[in-house]
Amino acid sequence: MKDQFIQFWRKVLFYLRRDRFDRELEEEMRFHLDMKTEQNIKDGMGDAQARNAALREFGNPLLAKEESRSMRGWLSIEQLAQDLRFGLRMLGKHPVFTLVAVITLALGIGANTAIFSVVNAVLLRPLPYESADRLVWIWDSNPSIGLPRFHSSGPNFKDWRQQSGSFDYIAAFTGWSFNLTGEGEPERIQGALASPDLFSMLAVKPVIGRTFSPEEEEAGSHRVALIGYSFWQKRFGADPAIINRSLTLNGESYTVIGITPDDFRIPYQVDIWTPLALDVLGSGRGSHFLSVIARLKPGVSIEQAQAEMNGITIGLQEQYPDLNTGWGAELQPLHERIVGEVKPLLWILLGAVGFVLLIACANVANLLMARSAARQKEVAIRVALGAGRLRLIRQFLTESLLLALVGGGLGLMLAVWGADLLVALNPRDIPRAEEIGIDGRVLAFTLLVSLITGVVFGLVPALQGSKVDLSSSLKEGSRGLSSSPHHNRAQRLMVVSEIALAIVLLVGAGLMIKSLLRLTEVSLGFDPENVLTMHISLPQSKYGKKDQRAAFSHELLQRVGRLPGVQAAGTISPLPLTGGSTQEIFIEGGPSAAPNQGFNTNLHMCSPDYFRTMRIPLLKGRFFDERDVAQSQSVVIVNETFARRFWPDEDAVGKRISFSRPEGPWSIIIGVVGDTRHLRLDAEAGLEMYRSYSQSAIPYLALVVRSGLDSSMVADSIKSEVLGLDSTLPVYSIRPMQQIISRSAAPRRFQMILLSSFAAIALILSAIGIYGVVSYSVVQRTHEIGVRMALGAQSLDVLKLVIGQGMRVVFVGVVAGLIAAFALTRLIESLLFGVSPADTATFILIALLLMGVALLACYLPARRATKVDQMIALRSE
Repeated sequence: MKDQFIQFWRKVLFYLRRDRFDRELEEEMRFHLDMKTEQNIKDGMGDAQARNAALREFGNPLLAKEESRSMRGWLSIEQLAQDLRFGLRMLGKHPVFTLVAVITLALGIGANTAIFSVVNAVLLRPLPYESADRLVWIWDSNPSIGLPRFHSSGPNFKDWRQQSGSFDYIAAFTGWSFNLTGEGEPERIQGALASPDLFSMLAVKPVIGRTFSPEEEEAGSHRVALIGYSFWQKRFGADPAIINRSLTLNGESYTVIGITPDDFRIPYQVDIWTPLALDVLGSGRGSHFLSVIARLKPGVSIEQAQAEMNGITIGLQEQYPDLNTGWGAELQPLHERIVGEVKPLLWILLGAVGFVLLIACANVANLLMARSAARQKEVAIRVALGAGRLRLIRQFLTESLLLALVGGGLGLMLAVWGADLLVALNPRDIPRAEEIGIDGRVLAFTLLVSLITGVVFGLVPALQGSKVDLSSSLKEGSRGLSSSPHHNRAQRLMVVSEIALAIVLLVGAGLMIKSLLRLTEVSLGFDPENVLTMHISLPQSKYGKKDQRAAFSHELLQRVGRLPGVQAAGTISPLPLTGGSTQEIFIEGGPSAAPNQGFNTNLHMCSPDYFRTMRIPLLKGRFFDERDVAQSQSVVIVNETFARRFWPDEDAVGKRISFSRPEGPWSIIIGVVGDTRHLRLDAEAGLEMYRSYSQSAIPYLALVVRSGLDSSMVADSIKSEVLGLDSTLPVYSIRPMQQIISRSAAPRRFQMILLSSFAAIALILSAIGIYGVVSYSVVQRTHEIGVRMALGAQSLDVLKLVIGQGMRVVFVGVVAGLIAAFALTRLIESLLFGVSPADTATFILIALLLMGVALLACYLPARRATKVDQMIALRSE
């Protein structure tokens, strides 16, 4: 082992001192060559003849050295070390060139690494659960009613669990929320209810304590709770003594039995878990609110499990024809369920940054080709001394790889910052965002991209630079800047490619910007200005009856309405643009969606003054008023789309509908209001129906208040009124309505910002590439320009000449880019709103923008060309 260590360091020292050995060898060989030359002169030969004879007899010493090295292998370590040293010296001699190339590559590689870190965390990395590849999400499905996938109902979940044999586990959970009291100021906590098998199925081991036991799922069992890791740290200071302590949740006492791990998120982070007791919830088969996850048994495919579930659901349809007709079950891999919606966006972004990297490569390739033309004399000397073309190509590629690796290192640092920025900008529509970071796979990707990039942008310059005309390059006075037609064509091709790629990105960004503008211009159907929103949840333990909840809402609105500056106040559930609640309805004497099936409509419970507060217009009939209480006739208000769908030629007021049952009981339509964007900004108004809160008071309500005063002052006053009514009720999610609208547009804004950023980088790099090529062309043609000016050409003629040459290349790139964009923008069609992927105005505007930037990039070197000194230009040849 010791001998091997000594031998290794001897080799290292030999490689480090290789230059010294080479010089000594070369001096020794030249000494013998000089001795032989002197001997030939003594024999009567002339000086030149003597030298040539000595060379023929002895051989070219440098060629011999090159050949001796090549015999040790084209990629021998000592030659590679020499190439690296020489490459570093050459890059150090031209710091401006090196800096520009490294920064250009760092932008391209950094952007790719940042986006790949997101793709890696979200799409490539497996879910952090045991047997994650066998986890599936089970949906209730009913394609006949327009929404093919639903959450599951409690009774269906119980039947699946009892009858299926394809799963090791099948578990359910649902989002819930709790009022936490008795621990300081009342606080609203994001929670969930879960069946005990969920934790066993996912092999979740608590940090301390235990998870739920099977008997705790039963109605009337012990009230226990699991606390999320982050909430444990934030609210309880990571105190392990929290185990077995009691917490008051929704007015009832729960015992803390464990702390879930920090990385446990299904499918979102939860602060408090309690057991799912379906009997307590009292849900029927028509109530679809459960998320169901199962783990396939080893050897059972998802297709086999789907076939079994199809058989089970057919049996349930026969057993419960009134409630389960048309309902089936659909299995989906859990990973696809969590990341499926964002997958197309991430691949599009990765393709976009790939375009940026290609543009960066083309830019650096142009720089290297210009630099290789300036090194023609150096290359000619090396060829004259015996260097082969492969040897030169290897040297050029070594320099390219050095640039790429340095650029990759800087790009990696930019990627770390970029990944953090992506997480900060994430509008919560990218799942697993907390897992985004730099790991071994991302480092390997960066290294691989850097190496491939070095070869991609270095190969063409290497091939071009290794071609040399010895006679012209070694000619006395040669400027070393001449280029072959092939060289010039390669540069122009690079510029055309840059422009075409930039056009594609710019068109995509332009379509996204226009789409976002269209989204912000949609008619909401209500006036969000000066409207403040907040949420209140009434615990079942204290407000278990509808009349108790209705009385609380009525008293709260009375108090809020008397506050200074409050113009109007109302309640609604759910709040616009925060989700929806669907309800199956039947039309008296009207059509049905299918036998024994009604239509699904979006249902809202609101107070009488809600419409006035939001300034939603009444088209027919009346609003809710004091007559519409729990004991009176059930009444509803529908939107314009609802009325037009079922009674296009009649007055909807006075018509009757039923909830969930085709035979009644019936509710009377008393009014028709204008359409609103209630679910999403980019979704047209659907079937919307409003019930009076007094007749259908639910535990959750959102308060909307219109006021001309400062939002914080109004919020504090309302919180005081709520605490005055009930000191245990927290007021949460206090936000202006404009902020809710902005958050609804946040995913599209995030997509637009990213794509626009990449397009801006592409535009800048393209402009630099055009400027570089035209500037180099001016330097090449200095003598020609001098001759033209000496023969009478004016500055305007020179401007036209130079700009015309540059813009011809730009025009070809623009045309190619528009054709490519026309084909590729179809890929982002799903991300657009109100804009065609072939929007003519956007294509024309982007083409004009790029040509304008290109014109400026051509003008600057063209203007410099008009200031060429004729005498200096003519003497330079």
